[in-house]
Amino acid sequence: MIDTIYALSTPPGRGGIAVIRVSGAASWQGLQALSIKNKPLPKPRHATYWTLLDPNDPSQILDQAMVITFESPHSFTGEHSVEYHLHGGSSVIEAVLHALSTQHNHRLAQPGEFTRRAFENGKMDLTSAEAVADLIHAETQEQRRQALQQMGGGLSKIYDGWKDRLARLLALMEADLDFSDQDLPDDLILKVKPDLTDIINQISAHLDDNHRGELLRDGIKLVVLGAPNAGKSSLINALAQRDVAIVSHIAGTTRDIIDVHLNLGGYPVILSDTAGLRPDQLGSSDHDTIESEGIKRAIQKAEDADIKILLFDGTKDPDAHTLNLIDDSSILVRNKSDISKQNKNAAQLNISVKTGEGFDGLLHQLTTLIQSKIGKQETPSLTRQRHRTALEKSLQALERSITAPLPELAAEDLRLAVRHLGSITGKVDVEDLLDMIFRDFCIGK
Repeated sequence: MIDTIYALSTPPGRGGIAVIRVSGAASWQGLQALSIKNKPLPKPRHATYWTLLDPNDPSQILDQAMVITFESPHSFTGEHSVEYHLHGGSSVIEAVLHALSTQHNHRLAQPGEFTRRAFENGKMDLTSAEAVADLIHAETQEQRRQALQQMGGGLSKIYDGWKDRLARLLALMEADLDFSDQDLPDDLILKVKPDLTDIINQISAHLDDNHRGELLRDGIKLVVLGAPNAGKSSLINALAQRDVAIVSHIAGTTRDIIDVHLNLGGYPVILSDTAGLRPDQLGSSDHDTIESEGIKRAIQKAEDADIKILLFDGTKDPDAHTLNLIDDSSILVRNKSDISKQNKNAAQLNISVKTGEGFDGLLHQLTTLIQSKIGKQETPSLTRQRHRTALEKSLQALERSITAPLPELAAEDLRLAVRHLGSITGKVDVEDLLDMIFRDFCIGK
C-alpha cells in the first residue's frame, strides 16, 4: 500500500465522460504535477474545473476536465484520492493515464485493488466489499436492492451480533477454566446453554432459506422442455423478445442447450431452450446420436432447474416423456391454442406463441412462482457459498460445544465458532481469503 494506484473506472471506449481514479499518498502530488505551476489544489470534495497539462511539456494541454480531491480518511479507500472526470475520447484517456504513469510511486491498479484498500483501511468489511461487486453486476431491481442492503452492513450486523454474543459466553467459560478456585457459578455450561441454543436456532433458520439470496444473485434457472415441434424455440424467442433460437418444422433442430438471460418482474432469470424429448424414436445414425446427447443434456438441465415450463403441443395428446418431468416447480403449458380442437385442460395454461394468446397469463404465473421461491426478504439473505460454508462450520462447532464431555473442549469449540463467524466479515486473520474475493473485480474498482 506504499504505491499510489490509478485506473480507468468507467468502461473503456468512447463516451461523453471518462473517470480515472487515483488513490494513495502521492495522488495529490500527481495532480499538482499535471496542473499549472504553483496553482493551489481544489478544496477536498468539491468538483472543480481544471486544466490538465502534460508534466513533461507543460505547454501541451491534455484536457479541460473536472477534478475532485478526497482527503484521508474521508474517501472510498480511506487514502488521499483524486478523481479525474475527463472528456471520454480514447486519446484523452490514454494521454492522462500515460502522464500518471510517469509520476513517482504511481502504478496501474490491480483488479479490485481500490475496494481491497477500502477493506484494509477499515472502510468496509468483507461482506460489504463483496456487495460492491454484486452492485456493479446487478442487472435487475431486486439484485440492486439486495446488493445495497448487504453493502450497507445488513449481513455484517447479523454476524457480528452472533460473534459478540459468543465472545461474551466464551469469556465466561475461559474465566471458569482459569479461575476454577474462585467463587464462580457451578455447571457454567448449563448457565450458558440457553444462549448457545438460541444462537444455534438463529443460525439454523438463517441457513434454511432455500438459497434465495444465491438465486437472486446468480439468477433463477428456468428451462423449457417438451416434445419436438411443441414450440419451445418459438416460446424462447417470444420470452426473450428477439430471435435467439432457430425455429423450424423439422424435428430435432435444437440439439444443444441455449441460454438467455432475462429480467422477469425485476428478477434475474437464465432461460434455457432444450432438445425435444423423443428418445424412443431415435435410431443409430450419427445425427440421432447427436440428438440423443442433446436429450440427455435436456433431462440433466431439468434436474438442475429451479422452474420448468413443460410445453405440450395442443393439437396432440400429451407426450409421456414430458409428463414424467412434472413436479412442484413445473408450469404446464399447452401451445397452439389458436388451432387446437382438443378440449382444454384446466391444469394446463393454454397459450398460442403465434398469436400471443395467454402470454400475459404465463408471465404472471412465472413471476408468481419466482416470487414464491425468493420469498420476502425482510432480513438480508446469504449470497455466497463462502458465507454458507463458514456458518455451517460455526453451527457444527456450537452443537459440539453443548455436548462436549469436558469444559476445555466446549470452550475450544466455542472459540472455533467465533473464528468461523469472523471469517465472513474479515474480523479475523483472513489473508488467504482476500485474493479469492477481490480477483473477480474489474480494474478501477
